Amino acid sequence: MARFYRILTWFCAGFIIMWLQSCSTGSQKQDTDGQRQTLYIIHAGSLSYPVKVIGDAFMHENPGVRILSEAWGSKAGARRVMELESPADVFMSADYRVIKNMLIPDHASWYMAFAANELAIVYKAKSKFAEKITGENWYHILLKPEVHSGRSDPDHDPCGVRTVFAAKLAEIFYKEDGLAEALLSKAGENIRPKETDLIALLESGHLDYIYLYRSVAQQHQLRYLKLPYELNLGEPSLADWYAQVSTQTMGNRPGHRITEIGEPMVYGLTIPHKSTNVELAQKFVDFVMDRGKGQRILDELGQPPLAPAVSGYFEHIPEQLKMHARPIPVNGLHPE
Repeated sequence: MARFYRILTWFCAGFIIMWLQSCSTGSQKQDTDGQRQTLYIIHAGSLSYPVKVIGDAFMHENPGVRILSEAWGSKAGARRVMELESPADVFMSADYRVIKNMLIPDHASWYMAFAANELAIVYKAKSKFAEKITGENWYHILLKPEVHSGRSDPDHDPCGVRTVFAAKLAEIFYKEDGLAEALLSKAGENIRPKETDLIALLESGHLDYIYLYRSVAQQHQLRYLKLPYELNLGEPSLADWYAQVSTQTMGNRPGHRITEIGEPMVYGLTIPHKSTNVELAQKFVDFVMDRGKGQRILDELGQPPLAPAVSGYFEHIPEQLKMHARPIPVNGLHPE
């Protein structure tokens, strides 16, 4: 009888061990399957709200999908993509050149230039001289000693680069020697890593004016001043005019500097090589580029979409996404 109970005990113990192992295996499989339904997106700060709205619509259409996103200045975001430990299935930049200059060919193979924007001077009703600022006197207002302005860091954020371009173009446009340095130095007292970091300073009254994308101002229901087309970098036909100015910024490795030349604003996206869920990433990009889905949302949020998108690496775009793009024209990304 004692022997029978020992056998029964061993049998029960073995059964429990097998059951626990099967539960563990099942849990691991469920976690793995769940991981396959998680999409990691790294995006420009100015795309925070559009990514949320588009992401919510995508998840509604694809039950079981979870989107985890990170907002960075586009250059800082590209460096995040380059880090081994950070997941990234889709990268969306406020400047397609960030992908072209920093990620291709080592970290990505292609980009789609998918949306436009323009630079604006953004403020609140309580900003100093808010009732007096116009498209003609804006730089006189910003240079007043009692006025506080802010901008984003050109080494981390395309909006910061574009602010430099706008200031240099203003010096040429208004024929005011030293105007660019004066504007940049004044705002340089309040430089932040990405342009959306400045909104809190504006809301709190610490700043009176910030250089920001028009789309972000609209999405946050902030007042904004439209700059002349010659300065706002939002007019494709003025590509040659914008190209008069340039600036040097941090490259993709320590000590490396690159020269950036003024051009109309164009946002870019790609699927990095490190993506662990390429199929879902392609499905999301397809959703973003669909005229009745992602592009409709972008348009409603003040972010004019480019349809079709353009790319200098068209041949490397996945076949199922090529219908949304066309090769870059012979006369450049911004033909007149």
